[in-house]
Amino acid sequence: MAKGGAPVTMSDVARLAGVSTATVSRVVNGRYGVSASTVAQVRSVIERLGYESSLVATSLRRSRTNVLGLVTHSFQSYTAEVLKGVMDALSQSGFDLIIYADSDLYGTYSDGWEQRHLARLSGTLTDGCIVVTPSGEVRSGTPVVVIDPARGSTAPSVTADNFAGATAVVEHLLGLGHRRIGLIAGRAGLEAAWSREEGYRTALAEAGVPLDPQLIARGSFNPESAAPLARALLDRADRPTAIFAASDGMALKALQVAKELGLDVPGDLSVAGFDNIPESALAEPGLTTVDQSMYRLGYEAARMLKSLVRGGWEGPSQTVLPIRLVVRGSTAAPRNPM
Repeated sequence: MAKGGAPVTMSDVARLAGVSTATVSRVVNGRYGVSASTVAQVRSVIERLGYESSLVATSLRRSRTNVLGLVTHSFQSYTAEVLKGVMDALSQSGFDLIIYADSDLYGTYSDGWEQRHLARLSGTLTDGCIVVTPSGEVRSGTPVVVIDPARGSTAPSVTADNFAGATAVVEHLLGLGHRRIGLIAGRAGLEAAWSREEGYRTALAEAGVPLDPQLIARGSFNPESAAPLARALLDRADRPTAIFAASDGMALKALQVAKELGLDVPGDLSVAGFDNIPESALAEPGLTTVDQSMYRLGYEAARMLKSLVRGGWEGPSQTVLPIRLVVRGSTAAPRNPM
C-alpha cells in the first residue's frame, strides 16, 4: 500500500525505481526493450511494495488469459505426481498451464518464495494459480488454490488427511511390537508436517507408550535433510527399532543410511514413509507408506481452481482427501524388542 493506505500504483513503482511508468508496464508485461538490470530493479521495487495484487487486479488486467499457473518451490516425485492430476483435470477444459519453480532443486525454503512467483504469474499471464506447499499464507489478485497449505492458512486448499495417515502408520508399527519409534518430521510451519507429527504423538499416547523427545528429528521434507537425522538416530546406543519419516523421500534416505550402517531392514530396523511416490514400491525392500493420492490432490486442486476462475465453485473451500496405508517389506516385528 502507498502512503496513507492507498493502493500502490504504477507511478509509485516507477518513482521508486527511477524509471517511467511505460517502462514499468513493459517489465510487467514481459515486453522487449528493457535491459536486464532495469527489469531486476523494477521487479525488486514491485516485490518490496507488495504491488503485485493491485498490479494484476487493476492497472494491467485486461482480459482472461485462459492460462492457469502451478507454483512450486521444487520438482520432486511428489510434485510430478501432483502435476499429472492437474494436467488430467485441465484436459479439454480450454485452459493451458504454465509452471513456475525455483531452479534450486533441493534449496532452502525461504519465506515468501511463493509470493515472488505469484507476482510474476498472476493476472497478466494467468487467470489463477495452484501453489504447492507454500511457506505461509498466499495473497493474489486472482484465484489461488493451495495444495498442503501452511498452518493456519485460510486460502482455498486441498490436502490429505495427514493426521489419520500418520496415526495409521504408527499404529501399524506398534502392532508389530515396536515401542521405540523414531520420527523424522517435515518442514516446520506446514500443516501437513504438524498433522503428521500430531498423529505420531497421538498413536503413541493411545497405546500407552511414553514419548521420547530425543527420538524426534526435524527435517524439511527435503530428502537430503533426512540423511544426517537418520544417522544421528541410528548411531544412538538406544537406537529406535523403527523410523517413521514424514515423507517417502526422507524415508528412502533413512533406508540408505541404515544400509550404510550395516543394519538389516526390516530385521534390525523397520522404516515407513508417507506419500506413496513411485520410488517407494521400487525400493529394496519395498517401502511401507501412506498413500495420500498425490494425483488426486492435483486433480481436485485444478478442478477447484477452474471453478473459482469461472465463478462457479460451490464446494468446501478446504478439501481433505482420505488416505490408505500401504504395507510393504520395510516393516516387520522387531528382532530385538526394547
